[in-house]
Amino acid sequence: MKAKIDYDLCMGDRNCNKVCPEVFDYDEDKLISRVLVEVVPAHLEEAVRKAARECAPGAIIIEE
Repeated sequence: MKAKIDYDLCMGDRNCNKVCPEVFDYDEDKLISRVLVEVVPAHLEEAVRKAARECAPGAIIIEE
């Protein structure tokens, strides 16, 4: 699985960072979240799916 962020949609509410900080980080300069890993480790896949579901603007894109 891979996770990406559509930066045009990201509101910078940091919810994904709270749900899965191992995969998502917050860029304080740009006020948006960013993905820290190229491939999501298997044990974090469900947390990434949860972050995507809870992303209000739908900015997290998951590639299976």
